[in-house]
Amino acid sequence: MTKPFIQELVNEMTLDEKLAQLTQLGPYYWGLDDTVDLTGPFKELKIKPHAIENIGSVLNGVGARNAIEMQTRHMQKSRQKIPLLFMADVIHGYRTILPIPLALGCSFDLEACERFAELAAKESAAAGIHVTFSPMTDLVRDPRWGRVMETSGEDPYLNARVTESMVRGYQGKDLKEKGRIAACVKHFAGYGAPEGGREYNTVDMSTGVLREFYLPAYKAAVDAGVAMVMAAFNTVDRIPATGNEQLLRGILREEWGFNGVTIADFNSVNELIPHGAAVDGREAAEKSLAAGLDIEMMSTHYLHHAADLIEQGRLDAALIDEAVIRVLELKDALGLFENPFKDADPQVDEAAEPNAEHLQTARELGASSVVLLKNENKALPLKRGMKIGLAGPFATSIDVLGGWAGTEKDPAVSLYTGISRKTSAGDILTAMTGELGSMLEGIFDVEDGIEEAFQRLKDCDVILAAVGENQQDTGEGGSKTNLRLSPNQEKLIWRLKDTGKKIVTIVFSGRPLELKPVLDASDALLQAWFLGSESGNSLADVLFGDYNPSGRLSMSFPYTVGQIPVYYNAYSTGRPYDPMYPQVRYVTRYLDCPNDPLFCFGYGLSYSDFAYSNFKVEAADKLVASIEVENTSDIDGKETVQLYIHDVSASVVRPVKELKGFRQLSLTAHEKQLVSFEITRDMLMFYGRDDKLIFEPGEFDIMIGRNSGDHFTRRIHID
Repeated sequence: MTKPFIQELVNEMTLDEKLAQLTQLGPYYWGLDDTVDLTGPFKELKIKPHAIENIGSVLNGVGARNAIEMQTRHMQKSRQKIPLLFMADVIHGYRTILPIPLALGCSFDLEACERFAELAAKESAAAGIHVTFSPMTDLVRDPRWGRVMETSGEDPYLNARVTESMVRGYQGKDLKEKGRIAACVKHFAGYGAPEGGREYNTVDMSTGVLREFYLPAYKAAVDAGVAMVMAAFNTVDRIPATGNEQLLRGILREEWGFNGVTIADFNSVNELIPHGAAVDGREAAEKSLAAGLDIEMMSTHYLHHAADLIEQGRLDAALIDEAVIRVLELKDALGLFENPFKDADPQVDEAAEPNAEHLQTARELGASSVVLLKNENKALPLKRGMKIGLAGPFATSIDVLGGWAGTEKDPAVSLYTGISRKTSAGDILTAMTGELGSMLEGIFDVEDGIEEAFQRLKDCDVILAAVGENQQDTGEGGSKTNLRLSPNQEKLIWRLKDTGKKIVTIVFSGRPLELKPVLDASDALLQAWFLGSESGNSLADVLFGDYNPSGRLSMSFPYTVGQIPVYYNAYSTGRPYDPMYPQVRYVTRYLDCPNDPLFCFGYGLSYSDFAYSNFKVEAADKLVASIEVENTSDIDGKETVQLYIHDVSASVVRPVKELKGFRQLSLTAHEKQLVSFEITRDMLMFYGRDDKLIFEPGEFDIMIGRNSGDHFTRRIHID
């Protein structure tokens, strides 16, 4: 029910004022910098200067002082005194930069995901931000796509749980509460599946795949009360999401009951034209408004054409009112009518030093996101007092925040700095530390200092090779066809192996890379991702055993780019490959590579050893699967126990397995715990041929284990 004061505002607004509320522009249109000539921007979008007085929201107008100034000017000029909404891309932290979301997904720690968003919200709110374009919950199976860094991985169940945790962290129970901001889930829908992993490319999939894999996490956001939904750049069933009525009105509003605000991605209303879905801006505005897209971002076709469309009878004026009401309701939910500045606080935002408590949280989140992929002969943890060699482009680099890294006001802690705080700096020797430039700048490798590194580090007790990809080559516009380390990085690792010392390879990246070429040269392999402000401290905690690694892969790592897409929950085929019969030709297989990934979803090692036993599936009042997990080592550790289910026979083909639950156990040395999962009917439901959720009785494989490739299995019949 619309509040009376909001309905009265809408009734009193002119059509031009309403359309301005549905338009989002950048901060430079408010003329904060008197040296900037606004003629150009106004001319480019054909905006009349007085229209700015009624614009509804600002894109990336960050900084408390700027936000207060813009809001003050706006409220002075606005006839209706309707406050601005300030929105920004706060992807993994604002001032305190946190691990990239893909890394956070590897923590499998939902409480940590909520803390992640809550911390980011506090700092963003103090900077005057009201809405963040996060969480990005696009399911992704292709690491060639640069934006995998912003997602939580390849699994719909994990993505959904991470998403709802982040929505709670950003929004809390009341958006008016200090330190809370509105979340905008993105990109609705299917944006994580561009053909060839190429940014902004076509997305084409069956409705069943869309519903089973890609939509659940968006729905989880809606069910968690997310305030906003951003439409994707891509097509869905051949129609761009920005103008897709079935998507925005049919699924989102009618089917899921979403009553919040929808928003275009940057200029995407205008992009209906190059898509070939609209001949001009008039048609683009008509299709987007009819589809249910409330706010147009960084283009002005609503402002310029909606009035004519209504006059010509091509657009119902009631659609405009509905959209405006939703925008005003969000402003009211944030408390902006009472306090247009909300939590903007220049003193907090401009503090000379970062918040120590926030840095500690970043350090903890970073450590929990690291994944130990290999650890032969107990190469890790390191011992204090060892003579440590440190080489590679990320050995001393502070460019390890990751893409979309907030304000980047404070430098990150380098790996060298983190290690030196654990042991004497005199025990660390460095070599070949020249940094890796960006492919965007035409740089594809590091300078060759391999032989010098060999000679300098050959007498060390252990050698750390800090390698990876430039952070600028990840994120939006960061698609790649080659996922191997650059040639000199691979050569460095193999030459260091010639020293006969233990080699610990530490990989900094925003995506799964092709690590098979260096696997045999590495005694230990650590996936470091980009961990943000406390990167070096987080990694040092793991390397020295002060934090026992507990991360598990939320995305499969391929043997080679030729396998992509490779993911654990593929559909069954009519000619499955059986590794017991490797010479059989006419089955689904590669001749030169395994079907399975190098490291599968859910995989990760620990300094502890865990044994699984006594697996049971029992039906009494409830159907319960259980297993005992024992820490058989002398080291306390955390284990993530994972539940998978396979529907053996159904009216539509089902995945070979699906994650349906997980539990994290903190086990002291030699402690044993029983882990139980209730198998509910909801876990067994799927979208049938009519795109409706159904349950079909029959046989199911129940699987519990340490990852998607290592588990116990029992087949049972469920009615």
